[in-house]
Amino acid sequence: MIKNQPFRAYNSELSVPAVIILLFVCSVEMVAGTFHYFAYGSNLLAKRIHIQNPTAVRKGYGYLQDYGLDFFHYAARWRGAPATIVEQKGERVWGAIWEIDNSNLADLDRQEGVHNSVYKPLTLPVVLPTGGTLDCRVYQLVNNPCPLGATEERPYERQPSKTYMNIIINGAKETGLPEEYVSWLKSVQHNGNTGDPQLSLELEKPIDD
Repeated sequence: MIKNQPFRAYNSELSVPAVIILLFVCSVEMVAGTFHYFAYGSNLLAKRIHIQNPTAVRKGYGYLQDYGLDFFHYAARWRGAPATIVEQKGERVWGAIWEIDNSNLADLDRQEGVHNSVYKPLTLPVVLPTGGTLDCRVYQLVNNPCPLGATEERPYERQPSKTYMNIIINGAKETGLPEEYVSWLKSVQHNGNTGDPQLSLELEKPIDD
C-alpha cells in the first residue's frame, strides 16, 4: 500500500501524447454524426448527389411551405440558371430529404459554392407526408430573385438549361414526388442548352414514368 502519495489533478497525469489522442477522439466523434439535407435541384437524383457526397442516404421527401422554386444566376457547368428557393406565400417546393455524414458537409458546401458566396446555407422546417416537420439544411442563392408574377414570362437569365431540368425531373421521379409537381417541372421554360457532357451522359437519361 502506497502512503503519503501527493494529490494530483486528473488532467495533470495525462501525458502530451494522451492529450493529443483524447482531442483526436473528440474531433472524430463530432465528425461521425449526421445531418439532414433538403434537395430540390439536381441533388434530387441519387447519382448526382453521390458524386461529391457518397454517404448520402435518402430518407424520404417533403416540402417547404411558403416557398417557390425559381432559377437565377448562371452556372457554367449547366449552361443555364441553377435552382433556388424564393419566399412566396402559399407556394410549396418539394424535394428529397437526405441524411449525410458530417464528414461530407464541407463537400456539400463546396458543391453549392458557399465559399464563393454563390449559395448560402439555411436551416428550414420541411413538412413531411405525415404532417410533422424536420429541420433540414437547405441552400438558397445569395443574390436571390424576386418571385415571378403568375402570368409573367420567364426571362432568359432565369431559364435553366435543358440538361439541368431533365436531371431535376429524373430526380423528382426517382424520389417519388407528387405527379402534379413533376408535371409542373416539365412545364418550366428552359433555354435549350446542354450542360457538361460528363454529367449529362448518365444523369440525363430519362426515368420511366
